[in-house]
Amino acid sequence: MKKWKYLTMTAVMGSALMLGACGSDSAQKGNNAETNAPASSGQDAADEKLQGAVSGDGSSTVAPIIEAVVEEYAGTQPNVKVSVGVSGTGGGFEKFIAGETDFSNASRPVKDEEKAKLEKAGIAFTELPVAYDGLSVVVNPENDWAKDLTVDQLKKIWVEDGKEKKWSDIDPSWPNEKIVYYSPGTDSGTYDYFDEVILDGADLAKSATLSEDDNMLVQGVAGDKNAIGFFGYAYYLENKDKLGIVNINGVEPTNETIESGKYEPLSRPLFVYVKNSAMKDNEAAYDFVKFTLENAGDMAEAVGYVSLPEDKYSEALKTLEGLK
Repeated sequence: MKKWKYLTMTAVMGSALMLGACGSDSAQKGNNAETNAPASSGQDAADEKLQGAVSGDGSSTVAPIIEAVVEEYAGTQPNVKVSVGVSGTGGGFEKFIAGETDFSNASRPVKDEEKAKLEKAGIAFTELPVAYDGLSVVVNPENDWAKDLTVDQLKKIWVEDGKEKKWSDIDPSWPNEKIVYYSPGTDSGTYDYFDEVILDGADLAKSATLSEDDNMLVQGVAGDKNAIGFFGYAYYLENKDKLGIVNINGVEPTNETIESGKYEPLSRPLFVYVKNSAMKDNEAAYDFVKFTLENAGDMAEAVGYVSLPEDKYSEALKTLEGLK
């Protein structure tokens, strides 16, 4: 078992969230978390160590996996400086398009308009899957009524219709209390995914509190009996003692239901997008991404996500090798 697996969930997540979790204000202004490993102690093996710098940015949902990778990688390549920001999937792609990063973490596929901008900028890229996530809908633990929602009910709750919604508007047997909403911000791939599969392009409830900081969403839902929110599965697991999970169409998000696809339509893949030229010309960047793919499955499980089948990682490694 790799030594990093002895880290507690809190330690790993804490490392990730020091970044400002998925695009907090500071992250969006360009603040990065950097792994600055100590210099080599001078042993013979030090001559074989790589030197260089690697930069990435993007999704807070992917951040716990990548931060676990960064922590472990520092022990194998102490002279490589890895800097990872967390400004959300959309914010990460903006920096990727601007040529500021070697890789971009994403909780949704790259959009057509982002592809067009990358092409215009002359940046060839490759998509590499790293794990599965089950977008998790959560409520306050005192909420004992909305424990199992259909997709239609979820849409009715979240779509803006010009009215102040109460729980009793969704089901007459539910409390006559105003629904309080907490949602990832619009730069988040989680927001985009929810928009696609639940809202179907309609406007999200305008009274929703939006934040790129998933911890703020957790705190909001945990602090209000009438609150509802959504974010990545790992953040639910980290905070399940103060949140209630909502089954969707009778299915609870678990490792098994997410991997099998039974938890639909909220199961989704998570990605790392790499700049092809960086994989060819920056040996440190190539080595870091290779290390990520070799360890992503175990690390994803450790921080609360679901690993891909082993053949998917093997395929991704072959794809990466072809870029060198």
